[in-house]
Amino acid sequence: MQEYKKIEITKDQIVPIAEKMRKDGIALAMIHGFINDEGKPNVSYEYEVGNGIESYTVDGESVLPSIAPIYDLGAEWPERELVELMDITFEGLDTSKRLFMPDSMLDGQGQIIVTPMDELIDKAHGKKGE
Repeated sequence: MQEYKKIEITKDQIVPIAEKMRKDGIALAMIHGFINDEGKPNVSYEYEVGNGIESYTVDGESVLPSIAPIYDLGAEWPERELVELMDITFEGLDTSKRLFMPDSMLDGQGQIIVTPMDELIDKAHGKKGE
């Protein structure tokens, strides 16, 4: 059975923890984010430690240091995704180009465009909505 540990940290601990994990050969599994019940961001850094996951969680901070210089694309992609979907800034992260969302979307709006299936089919067949 895999063990899961959740550890609350401050934003000042993010980089030192990432540096230690990388030095020790610990893999970064993922960086997750969500908006908590108070409407503030919650970001967790998941590391594969031994036979389990250690989740280092920062709550209520909208500006965090990037760990992309430490974990390369393993951190850059999830950080860029969170920038596009949430009102989060990762200091030192290059966000000059979009990862997934179109340029017309506002950063941090978390807008997911839902299009009815019949409209998607019409667009695929070159028809305009009737």
